[in-house]
Amino acid sequence: MYAASTGHARFYQRSGPHSLATVAQAACGVAASQSDIMLEGVAPLQTAGPSQVSFLDNRRYAEALDGTLAGAVIVHPDMQPRVPSRTVAIVTREPYAGWARVAALFHPVPPVASGIHPSAVVDDTASVDPSAELGPLCVVEAGAEIGPGCRIGAGAVIGSGVVLGRDCRIGAHASLSHALLGARVYVYPGARIGQEGFGFATTSAGFLTVPQLGRVILGDDVEVGANTTIDRGSAGDTVIGAGTRLDNLVQIGHNVVIGRCCVIVAQVGISGSTTLDDFVRVGGQAAMAGHLRIGKGAQIGAQAGVMTDIDAGAQMLGSPAQPSRDFFRQVAMLKKLLPNRRKD
Repeated sequence: MYAASTGHARFYQRSGPHSLATVAQAACGVAASQSDIMLEGVAPLQTAGPSQVSFLDNRRYAEALDGTLAGAVIVHPDMQPRVPSRTVAIVTREPYAGWARVAALFHPVPPVASGIHPSAVVDDTASVDPSAELGPLCVVEAGAEIGPGCRIGAGAVIGSGVVLGRDCRIGAHASLSHALLGARVYVYPGARIGQEGFGFATTSAGFLTVPQLGRVILGDDVEVGANTTIDRGSAGDTVIGAGTRLDNLVQIGHNVVIGRCCVIVAQVGISGSTTLDDFVRVGGQAAMAGHLRIGKGAQIGAQAGVMTDIDAGAQMLGSPAQPSRDFFRQVAMLKKLLPNRRKD
């Protein structure tokens, strides 16, 4: 119904045009030409025109580079000889990072519009920095602290005593309680942070809820995806280290501790009191039992079921999770055991 577009003006703020030199500087790269062309935006290799910038990071798409009409393309030095003569190469050893910076140059995040919407509800004991933006129908409860440059989306709830560091972004209809956030934390729409964990005692009369008396602590530059849930600690705290990224629909149980710069992909579930050291990566739909230790830099594949501790740097697949070499060896063995299928 509508033509494909990158950064459509209906939805995305745009800056520019920018000179080739400015774009190359933003990419932390070097332009292979002194051309004075002006560039107006970004686009994929297949659709970019002479006034747009594109990039190539994955060699599997090198054929698209051969036919691109882009005015400039961000590439690794190894791919520079393949850039068409009509296109200026912007050379950097990190093309994807360069693309991220250039895309942000042309499409900067809209600035915070400081002020409190008339329909927002802010308790008299809450502290809201004058530079913060509070959207329609959001709620800020007693004793909460909203730092400089924060943006609170429509219908979001910031619970009693919650603290937001500077430049945080809280998406529409997110809810936060019993939480302390560092600087530049992004919480996407619908996320739930700080609710009671799944804790109860079994008695002869039924289940007895155990009070959850901890907090959630999010370090600087953490991102929490849409509809992700992070339970507060039961006695200690649930902690997410600086720079960690949680995808949409992730479940973090009470007392979980996640280190710095971890990546947790969609639909992962981490049971209570499990610890992930720094730089761990977890694929989609993986699950972890409680009270485990996942070592620094470990990689856990999609849909893996982790039931034991994992050593630092290990690569794990399958359910129950096992070292990737063992997993693929078993798959190969099973294929050999299967009878050959007749080909009609």
